[in-house]
Amino acid sequence: MYLCVSKVIIMRITHISVECYPIAKVGGLADVVGALPKHQNTAKTVSQVIMPFYDNEFTQKHQFKVLFKEKLSLGSESFAYEILSLRENELGFEVFFVKIPDLLYQEYVYSHDDINRFLAFQIAVLDYILTREEKPTIIHCHDHHTALIPFMLQESYKYRSLNRIPSILTIHNATYQGWFSYDKVDLLPKFNFNNVGLLDWNHSINSLAAGIKCAWRVTTVSPSYMEELQLNANGLENLLHDESEKCVGIINGIDTGVWNTKTDPFLVKNYVQRTVVSGKKANKRWLCEAFNLPVDKALFVFIGRLVNEKGVDLFPELIPKALRKNDISILILGSGKEKMQNELETLKKNNEAKYNAYMGYDEKLAHIMYAGADFLLMPSRIEPCGLNQMYAMRYGTLPIVNNVGGLKDTVIDLEEEDGYGIVLNKLSVPEMLKAVDRAVKLRQNQKEFKKIRKTLMLIDFSWDASANQYLELYQTLIN
Repeated sequence: MYLCVSKVIIMRITHISVECYPIAKVGGLADVVGALPKHQNTAKTVSQVIMPFYDNEFTQKHQFKVLFKEKLSLGSESFAYEILSLRENELGFEVFFVKIPDLLYQEYVYSHDDINRFLAFQIAVLDYILTREEKPTIIHCHDHHTALIPFMLQESYKYRSLNRIPSILTIHNATYQGWFSYDKVDLLPKFNFNNVGLLDWNHSINSLAAGIKCAWRVTTVSPSYMEELQLNANGLENLLHDESEKCVGIINGIDTGVWNTKTDPFLVKNYVQRTVVSGKKANKRWLCEAFNLPVDKALFVFIGRLVNEKGVDLFPELIPKALRKNDISILILGSGKEKMQNELETLKKNNEAKYNAYMGYDEKLAHIMYAGADFLLMPSRIEPCGLNQMYAMRYGTLPIVNNVGGLKDTVIDLEEEDGYGIVLNKLSVPEMLKAVDRAVKLRQNQKEFKKIRKTLMLIDFSWDASANQYLELYQTLIN
């Protein structure tokens, strides 16, 4: 498990995920997997990623080389697959791609039924690792899509030679657990059926539950979210309580190379702390011209998925009331449930030149919104860590957040000592309206507002501390 070169011991970390920025991104999982390995690579550590090969914009624009070809068994079916790597890699870490043309080679990451797709992916990953001369020191799995790997490492006859490799499972969002019926249990590589209970939770196979039971350590993406999961984990509360001794919360960081106001290529005008006023004004002007909004009013933005867990169901009531009560403008970027999208689109009719929305996702637009906005709305009901509030603060935009998960760990209310954000203690439309009032009042004091913006830009949310915590965790398992 170690490579010794000139007496330097190298730890080999293999991250396994179905998302990785900038290759394939649906949510924050991609941002984490696209940044953590980069910051774990040191003179004594090699960190890499194994992920599916999708038919998307990234793969269409890059060239790949084939490293390995084989067939995998999924029950009685057989699927050909390849392991690919980039011919020219500028990501800062090595990525291996699992290409299964019949299952994974799609333009999308997720569909309505991905059990076979991602189970085949996990089997291909372990089959490939079996063939590698240099085995991983640590296998780090991310979310339920890869959570059966700890079970297979521990229980499948085929992978007995790998079962001494420590496995880590990081829960990015426990709402999604990868349930499927026992009709598909034969798709798994052969194992001792006396231990089938390791797969079970509430009389069905639950991928996330199996991973929690079998992984050597379980992490979540913030300390507060780990505490919350023992009270509300979509049915897994008792399991996480029972396994609490091997569970730890480690706050995510952000890639400060990507999220850098001085060098960000997406911005209309780059800026630093000293030029925050002019820099944000230029980006705000572009936004307001593009979306027919007044440039002189306080601009509130929301960026994210349009689902109830993000608190977006409050917006159809909140937005008209906030616009009537205060002289502000609101801009939304996101996609989600069709009903929610329609409701937010309908609001445009009676709130012209005050409110606008872009349905979908656009990376450039997101960056300019973080830079140009005065305030970020983030009223999440569930937020395991949250990266948007960190991006916003990095760009001098004050966050308005609910007091949950990683938001609780990263945002201190202005009324607290050394505070720099607005934190809701209760999620409701009246409380959100009070928060908007506070924000508007703060902005009226331009001297104080400028000071807070500069403070926000100085807060260190880089991956350095988080990456070191993971390395320390790995070391305890190796020892």
